[in-house]
Amino acid sequence: MRRSNSFDSRNGRPGADGQLRQKRNDPPRRKRNPLKGIEYVDYTNTKLLQRFINDQGKILPKRITGVTAKQQRAVSRAVKYARHLALLPFVTDDAR
Repeated sequence: MRRSNSFDSRNGRPGADGQLRQKRNDPPRRKRNPLKGIEYVDYTNTKLLQRFINDQGKILPKRITGVTAKQQRAVSRAVKYARHLALLPFVTDDAR
């Protein structure tokens, strides 16, 4: 009877029983761009801007959000402008 874990007892290699795993030299998978098709990041669209800030109110880096560098600059500019107009909080109530 064959075991259900990923260690293959025939040749002693983990993952040899058909399970897919990422190799060490494989590049990391690309995140989908959440701003694909959007040409202008509007500072009044707070629902969109909430996706780019964490629960403390900090702007997330582009390596986490998956946007391009040009889009990240536009997002950070829009978030800062929305904060200035009190559409978004600078910090949340939890962080105070």
